[in-house]
Amino acid sequence: MKIKITLLLIIIFMCSNVLRAQSNAIKNDTLKEVVITSARIDLPFKENSRTINVITSKDIVNSAATNVADVLQLVAGVDIRRRGTAGSQADLYIRGGGFDQTLLLIDGIKMDDAQTGHHTLNAALPIEVIERIEIIKGPAARIFGQNAFTGAINIVTKKNLQNSVSANIETGSFGQLNGSVTVGKEFKNSSFIAHVGALSSNGYRNNSDYNNYNYFLKGVFNKTKQPIEMIATFFDKKFGAENFYTTNPNWNEYEETQNSVLGFSTTFNTGNFKIKPRIYWRRGQDIFLLKRDDPSFFRNLHITNKIGVETNLSYRSSLGITGFGVDISRFSISSNNLGDRNRTMANLFLEHRFVFGDFIDITPGVAVTYFSDFDFNTFPGLDVGVQISENFKAYGNVGYTFRAPTFTDLFYNSPTTSGNINLEPESAFAQEIGVKFSALNFLASIAIFNRDSDNLIDFIRPNSNTDVFTATNIAEVNTKGIEFDATYLFKLNDFNQSLKVGYSYLEDDIIDQNPELSRYSLNTLRHQFITQFSSSFIKNVRHNIMYKHAERTTGQSYNVWDASIILDVKKVSFTVTANNIFNAEYIESGFVPMPGSAVLAGLRYNL
Repeated sequence: MKIKITLLLIIIFMCSNVLRAQSNAIKNDTLKEVVITSARIDLPFKENSRTINVITSKDIVNSAATNVADVLQLVAGVDIRRRGTAGSQADLYIRGGGFDQTLLLIDGIKMDDAQTGHHTLNAALPIEVIERIEIIKGPAARIFGQNAFTGAINIVTKKNLQNSVSANIETGSFGQLNGSVTVGKEFKNSSFIAHVGALSSNGYRNNSDYNNYNYFLKGVFNKTKQPIEMIATFFDKKFGAENFYTTNPNWNEYEETQNSVLGFSTTFNTGNFKIKPRIYWRRGQDIFLLKRDDPSFFRNLHITNKIGVETNLSYRSSLGITGFGVDISRFSISSNNLGDRNRTMANLFLEHRFVFGDFIDITPGVAVTYFSDFDFNTFPGLDVGVQISENFKAYGNVGYTFRAPTFTDLFYNSPTTSGNINLEPESAFAQEIGVKFSALNFLASIAIFNRDSDNLIDFIRPNSNTDVFTATNIAEVNTKGIEFDATYLFKLNDFNQSLKVGYSYLEDDIIDQNPELSRYSLNTLRHQFITQFSSSFIKNVRHNIMYKHAERTTGQSYNVWDASIILDVKKVSFTVTANNIFNAEYIESGFVPMPGSAVLAGLRYNL
């Protein structure tokens, strides 16, 4: 611990001296110009009156991460609870809540899964094809409908890579071996991006090996007339799931998942109207074995399909911008445990952004959602922004949000877990106020939030002597917290430097509920501190130091240090990444200890 504290003080001291010694500031225009596309109304980053974080492709490269889960860990207020390495399974949380309450989108396509939120990040894209990641915190049901209970994350893919080829290979601790090829091709009236990748490992503990494959194809057709965009993905994961769901050391749990997406979209611009229709299909498959070497002992097989069509429209007038959307989807599942089930969902969205002078913007909106098994629900909301000065903006938002139980919540049956067909949908009323500061080389924001939830679904056991956890509506849950983010860009001896700091505090108050009897809801991040220092002192050499402190509501506290170095030599990049440098012992989810110190070395060739 003394070593960690000393190192932290050294870094802080070094950074403070660097800031004093800077010769030239770097303009931070890139982020300001980003248009947030995950809302019904497209707005520049600076004009939004919500808490939004944007991770750019440059940020991803500098992090030396191998998957989206590792990238999202560097955002305050986002909790990635991994089981093992390489994102084989990772649950996604924003501002507490449950893993079913955060919505993931890919180019605006909703990746929600009516089976279980455990599969949310199964659809996460390879980092090589990501342009940026938009993180919308707070109630987002007014914009996206159900599952955006605590927030949403939209992964925006790259439009083109021109005529290029890149190949990547990495190897390191635990027998890790990663390889990928990414190709971009431009034609007269079309363009394509194709990616093939594979990740494998022997595992860092018993039964933690994995073999993961990902395939990605994006094309734009008819570019000169009416461009049509296509996206197709396929992800295949096979991994040892040691103690993912049990504490038995002799069962050797095992899981295989598949996830595929196919979507088509276009945009019509007619005067003040913008119309964006989309059609998509998503398929998921999940095979779980309680005993890897004895499939007949206990085996789950779930196959899910979702077909969706949607249209988003925006209209600009002297009164502001109006956003309208219709989203209809059909979800079906065939399962040996959950049975054959289906659900039809229809969403209607409407919002309007009023602008009064150059100082005040007010955006009321409402979403109406129909579920074939839970009837109609309405989510009104309001965003307000006040431009205090050129650099300062104050904002606030309120909104209602809603989540229907998953099929796992309703129907799952195992020796230790039981669904509940009598569950009621979750609902919440959330409020937030915040301030943003934006300058040439400095960005900062602070937000205070509160969420009052009813009927929150958790798996509860009646007493400590009972092993069976049953899906249960908790009467009332209050969640409140504060978040802070800051990014400072500067130059030292003509080399670009950046310092990012993030902190979040969260408190869950579960009324009339014994924490010892809860499986999921109480293991949130009470304190989270993140800092990332990206530097360069030698031409073509970049360094990164990342520090993460976490204290969970269960009392567990840990500190994790990561570092990376990137050397660019003409068309070749060499990377070395060190994870958990000081070999911290910690658990992010369930009963699975995270890996100790590890090193990954890689080479990327760009043609």
